[in-house]
Amino acid sequence: MQTVKLFECATHEWIVFGRDPDKGEKIVDTNQYLIKTAREAVLLDPGGIELFSSMLASVVHYLPVEQITHLFASHQDPDIISSLGLWDKTLPHATLHAPWIWEGFLRHYGCNNITYKPIADEGGTFKVDGIELEFIPAHYMHSSGNFSVYDPVSKILFSGDVGGGLNGADDPLFVEDFDKHIKQIKTFHQRWMPSERAKQAWLNRVRKLDIDLLCPQHGAIYQGKDIERFLDWLEDLEVGTALRLS
Repeated sequence: MQTVKLFECATHEWIVFGRDPDKGEKIVDTNQYLIKTAREAVLLDPGGIELFSSMLASVVHYLPVEQITHLFASHQDPDIISSLGLWDKTLPHATLHAPWIWEGFLRHYGCNNITYKPIADEGGTFKVDGIELEFIPAHYMHSSGNFSVYDPVSKILFSGDVGGGLNGADDPLFVEDFDKHIKQIKTFHQRWMPSERAKQAWLNRVRKLDIDLLCPQHGAIYQGKDIERFLDWLEDLEVGTALRLS
């Protein structure tokens, strides 16, 4: 699994884990993110159950696993959080931050020890070891209860499925040619993002942020001018086209 440190300062680090070469051919490729401070850590969208052993082996290179005190699930999909039952056994004293609407569903993955802390629809802030993160509402992008996470210090936006594409294990971890990248993200956004109104609401929130890295849960990471290119492209894209197939 590729591991890249995205940001480092005196207070915390961001690390991404992705492009697992051992994943099954028909399993969606995912990116997992770790925010690490001196004493604690947050694991964002920790991945599917099939990825747990690879993730655990990768994470322990950076910190003792018990230092992970918080998990975050942007929504309910299995590729994001079906490993919850295994993390629940590994991190029994951790807290899971996830949309309130999905608690009854997420508990089906196994949530007997971890504390479930529901996120209200309007979002809010969350402090870990002095670092303040922001939960940015991303409802219907694509899930009915969904959040992005913004770190104003690193200027990193974890965007969940927004910006994601269906990539292979050999694809680059960062966008290298935006025009070619569109082929990997267009159908994904047209089919999985159901609402023009929701799309615009997310864009309006995100355009107010100062972003250096836009990090999706699938596909390649956007940086520099490609962030604004993506936001402009998404604004012009008609989403919800699957509705025409019925």
